[in-house]
Amino acid sequence: MHQALWQSVLGEIELTVSHATFTTWFKNTELIDQNESEIIISVPNIFAKKQFEVKFDDQIRNVLAKNGVNAKEVTYTINTSNKHARLNRETTLSNNTNANNSTVDELLQSNNKPSTTTRLVTSGNLNPRYTFDNFIVGSSNDLAYTASQAVAANPGVKYNPLYLYGGVGLGKTHLMQAIGNEIIKKDPKIRVIYISSETFVSEFLDYIRFKKKGFSEKYRNVDVLIIDDMQFIAGKEKTQEEFFHTFNHLHQNNKQIIISSDKPPKSIPTLTERLRSRFEMGMTIDIQMPDFETRCAILNIKASLSGITLKQDTIEYLATNIKTNIRELEGALNQLLAYAEMRGIEPDISTAEGLLGNIHHSRPQHISSKQIIDRTAKHFQIELSELCGSKRDKHIVVPRQIAMYLLRSELHLSFPKIANELGRKDHTTAIHSIEKIEKAIKLDYIIREQVASIREKLYA
Repeated sequence: MHQALWQSVLGEIELTVSHATFTTWFKNTELIDQNESEIIISVPNIFAKKQFEVKFDDQIRNVLAKNGVNAKEVTYTINTSNKHARLNRETTLSNNTNANNSTVDELLQSNNKPSTTTRLVTSGNLNPRYTFDNFIVGSSNDLAYTASQAVAANPGVKYNPLYLYGGVGLGKTHLMQAIGNEIIKKDPKIRVIYISSETFVSEFLDYIRFKKKGFSEKYRNVDVLIIDDMQFIAGKEKTQEEFFHTFNHLHQNNKQIIISSDKPPKSIPTLTERLRSRFEMGMTIDIQMPDFETRCAILNIKASLSGITLKQDTIEYLATNIKTNIRELEGALNQLLAYAEMRGIEPDISTAEGLLGNIHHSRPQHISSKQIIDRTAKHFQIELSELCGSKRDKHIVVPRQIAMYLLRSELHLSFPKIANELGRKDHTTAIHSIEKIEKAIKLDYIIREQVASIREKLYA
């Protein structure tokens, strides 16, 4: 009965909020108890708990009332079974997600370890602040998060190596170290080392130049090797050869290898083919730029950790104007909070505009539909008449779909308006096109780069 009621509530809420909001906050909640005086709803973590109490409580009460339930109290409790990173089971892993023939369902089944908040005892250069509990999950990183938890639950068994890639400041280091911290928390005897590839290169050069002993033993006698920024090993042939042998030794002995880079293996220049093939033999996942709702959630949570409750318009101003990465977003927030604290004022939107106006004014005040369509046509070197015409050739259809996606994501136009702008009569074409690009951005590195390039030129 609880499940049927909650599914009905979620169904109504899904119609009134954005897809990203629903996925980030509502998708992995449950109604776990109900009586005459109280409704108890489980949520994934402390951040979600606060969001429901502050932002969504009235909405949930209203929808419950529509379904004939008028509880005096609605209580939100944290779900310790850590289900908040479950993925849509229809998701598949294609070109850029090499899962070693493993399905997403398998990945989810291994993600069932309880979460705790005890203090970490850490080693191997790990930062104890990086945990799964304080990693903010959104549509841009949910697969990477779930895969990381699966690795932490069964190191060396599945997804070996785990290869995470994406731009700077998107959470790769946080996730990798969270894996190490979780493994050590369960068994402090497990040997975990976290290093950057630059450190590996530097130590290898010392080993060569000064005949230092113990280099190979240090990295081959571990249970988990976590290496960050692998792109810096490219072009260094001797170092790549050494890492190749280290990789083989660990992998053959069922030791876990976790790697990050700013690019997928196939896009790293001067990476040897034998290393590239090994990096791709496990699971390769990208972490994308956080969407608007996730950026808002990050700001909300980071501010609350500082004891500050920001108004929604202030949060949305920062989230709208800073789209590059989480570090820049947090930097802007810290600047705002520090400025307000020093002057004893409220960190509101006017203060944010004064401090960060250079970001706002460096971008066009208004981007038009015409600019987006023109820029897309130029990027793909096709005629504007073709982009807005009726041809169904693949080299035209994909750019047309990308243009529709950008009209939606940048201007928030309605589907009928988008269809009209591209010369289509049926708005369902726009819906289908946008959904297709949204999925492609998650799985196709080339499509994601094309969209990012066009968007960057729009705001240049």
